[in-house]
Amino acid sequence: MAAGAPRVFVSHLAGIAVFDPTGDQVGRVRDVVVMLRVGGRPPRVLGLVVEVVSRRRTFLPMTRVTGVESGQVITTGVLNTRRFEQRPTETLVLGELLDRRVRLVPTVGAPGDGEEVTVLDVSVAQLPARRDWEIDKVFVRRGRPGALRRKGETLTVDWSAVTGFRLAEEGQGAENLLATFERLRPADLANVLHHLSPKRRGEVAAALDDDRLADVLEELPDDDQVEILGKLKSERAADVLEAMDPDDAADLLAELPAEEQERLLALMGPQEAAGVRRLLSYEERTAGGLMTTEPIVLRPDATVADALARIRNPDLSPALAAQVYVCRPPDETPTGRYLGLVHFQRLLRDPPFTLLGSIVDTDLQPLQPDTALPSVTSFLATYNMISAPVVDDSGALLGAVTVDDVLDHLLPEDWRETDPPGPAGGADEDDDPERAPYDPADVPGAARKAPDGR
Repeated sequence: MAAGAPRVFVSHLAGIAVFDPTGDQVGRVRDVVVMLRVGGRPPRVLGLVVEVVSRRRTFLPMTRVTGVESGQVITTGVLNTRRFEQRPTETLVLGELLDRRVRLVPTVGAPGDGEEVTVLDVSVAQLPARRDWEIDKVFVRRGRPGALRRKGETLTVDWSAVTGFRLAEEGQGAENLLATFERLRPADLANVLHHLSPKRRGEVAAALDDDRLADVLEELPDDDQVEILGKLKSERAADVLEAMDPDDAADLLAELPAEEQERLLALMGPQEAAGVRRLLSYEERTAGGLMTTEPIVLRPDATVADALARIRNPDLSPALAAQVYVCRPPDETPTGRYLGLVHFQRLLRDPPFTLLGSIVDTDLQPLQPDTALPSVTSFLATYNMISAPVVDDSGALLGAVTVDDVLDHLLPEDWRETDPPGPAGGADEDDDPERAPYDPADVPGAARKAPDGR
């Protein structure tokens, strides 16, 4: 853990207020949700259990937490109001880890190691340069439960210095499979899921958190997407659709019957559902059907510094982070009048205080929503762009078409079902074991299926 990385003990989080970006209190923290991992790796923090005013307990993903400081939690927006339901792969820190009896890991020359201790608290820390959090320290007390405490009986140790929490290496539950492939890119994990039996695929999908499952669904063939979504509870299916890119969510919903489409859209948040509905109204192989409704939009009086801060968002794809679109308010699509775009390379060349309105590129004509796929492809190739604005007849920005969306529709329909390309040359395959090629047949239950598919 790098020096200076944010760290807080979980006992200090219990009961503290949660605020939205405008400063309004939306609830209080009641627990921390983590996922245990195999191999002695520290548990990953998935999110917080937050009790809202109605006393309903909801789930706040850590990806939506922008600050944990000064006795308060700051979020990126409105909380999901659906009731929190713990999943099989999740562990509650306050409810399940504290007061556990664990053992110190024996080390050579350290008297007393290997003895049983009681967990009093754990600390969570944010990883450097990332939005992920994990447990890093454990505060324990030596001695038998109920024994009189004496000076020197408590100590803080690394997570790796205690044993008794970790998942068993043997056995093949969904927890172990998820832990084994946790560091795979979504496209690679999607390839693993594709080769699993339908029963196993459903188990693993159910155990993934919403954001991770959304990323994986975007990389799966259409039939796998429909199958997995159909096995989820309706409320969770809506949550996963909200977490997907709007254009991918629209493509998935387009594969469902109209009644099922409408039922899931009604369960989604109004803002997310509105964007997806707009996309569903366009023909699939047009700029309107290909675009995402969530590009980076800024006003002309925003500065280069503002724009650079927006493109640093790790949740943005490289294509969307390549440029910002300058528009009159409102800032959400459909926006006010579209003025032009600024590429990130231009942002790097100008002083931070420069106004975007003074450097905006107005020469490039935007696409119309009914522009056909071949014309969209020619546009991107002609101007060496990796994304392009889509504007309606009134001049409002509707969204942006990115090169990866175009490629999805140019490649053969079954391209996702082929094996991903391996690294160039065999000598480098073992340089990074976490990115080393894998054979889906090595996943228990993936290959060598019984004739009936079980």
